[in-house]
Amino acid sequence: MNILLVGSGGREHALAWKIAQSKHLERLFIAPGNAGMALLAGAALKPGVAPKPGAAQIANVALSAKDTPGLLAFARHNAIDLAVIGPEDPLANGLADELSAAGIKVFGPSRAAARIEASKAFAKAFMQRHNIPTAAFQSFQRHAEALAYLRAAFHAGSPLVIKASGLAAGKGVILPETLAEAEQALEQIMLAHEFGAAGDEVVIEERLSGPEVSLIAFCDGKLARPMLPAQDHKRVYDGDQGPNTGGMGAYAPLPVCPPELVTELTRLILQPAVDGLRAEGCPFVGALYAGLMLTPHGPRVIEFNCRFGDPETQVILPLLESDILEIFLACAEGRLDQAAIDWRRGAAACVVLASGGYPGKYAVGREITGEITGLIAHSQKDSSEDSFIFHAGTKTDADGRLLTAGGRVLCVSGWGADIHQALDAAYRAVQTIQFEGMHYRKDIGWRAR
Repeated sequence: MNILLVGSGGREHALAWKIAQSKHLERLFIAPGNAGMALLAGAALKPGVAPKPGAAQIANVALSAKDTPGLLAFARHNAIDLAVIGPEDPLANGLADELSAAGIKVFGPSRAAARIEASKAFAKAFMQRHNIPTAAFQSFQRHAEALAYLRAAFHAGSPLVIKASGLAAGKGVILPETLAEAEQALEQIMLAHEFGAAGDEVVIEERLSGPEVSLIAFCDGKLARPMLPAQDHKRVYDGDQGPNTGGMGAYAPLPVCPPELVTELTRLILQPAVDGLRAEGCPFVGALYAGLMLTPHGPRVIEFNCRFGDPETQVILPLLESDILEIFLACAEGRLDQAAIDWRRGAAACVVLASGGYPGKYAVGREITGEITGLIAHSQKDSSEDSFIFHAGTKTDADGRLLTAGGRVLCVSGWGADIHQALDAAYRAVQTIQFEGMHYRKDIGWRAR
């Protein structure tokens, strides 16, 4: 098959890496890709060397993930059999709709179905309509009304979470400890527009407590089939201190979420969400992410996302035994019930290497040195390697040097027979990488150790 993968982050590098292992792959185009995916492409297409018979061809394409007309024209011209859309922005902008209308199969939801992430206010009301357990909430479009509500809540002693309703790259969630912090957060979101249009509406909800679980499901519009549960580390510093980030590391599977609980969460949350979206005329095809909290009163949904998580993807896909293109195609063709989805035994963990200052202001263009290419392997079974370095915010300069180009720069994944081996493999690989200002959490997976 000819595959178009849209995106440029660590999640998309992990998807490209897994797609490259498929026996069904003929050509993989990544738009726009990143420096790490260019290395993956280089392993399949070495300059001046003809590819081996049957070898997949992989190439980055200089098209923005937001260039819907350009991506559509490219897909038509290159006879794309299946498009895999990684980030939330092109999904919220309707890229899947345009490709589907042109007769191209897509793994990724429609604009209407993507509202489950693109609008937290929509998602909360949707959960209310379909009896999906979540925190009590109120939505506001006027600052004065939101301010009055949170003042009353704090006066009553109720801890709150304040969320920008729109897409904010995982950073639009604030957990204030005092009324003053809550008032400042509301001002930053609604008046100072720190998150742009994402803050035109806010959701204020009760703060829950308990272990967090990221549970993602393959979906074909009718059926949800769960992946292994993972746990992200959102706070920037050890001990879950500091501001929220897009994610500083993850591990899978979770001792706190055994297979029988995954089955129950699918029954209570994932399948009702798929059923509800289908009933409302927007069937969900793609990866449905449920961010959950296991509270003393039962599981609650913190948020839904309309795509794979980042960095959860970097620990889930190394444990997937099955051919991912077979699963993606089954989802796109509405026959997920027939697909084989098998998982390796063991565990995986990843550590995000971030730029100094992230998630605030940070410098770019710092040279990255050390072992940065990672393992290029088409078969996990045949490989003795136990780690891979996924690129997130990287670029190369005219001299071929690898440079930082984002807040989250690299995601170092390791795997092994258990979480201890996986963490050892990941942190061992971390020690081989250097760039100015590099920082990372040293306690990833602490809840499972």
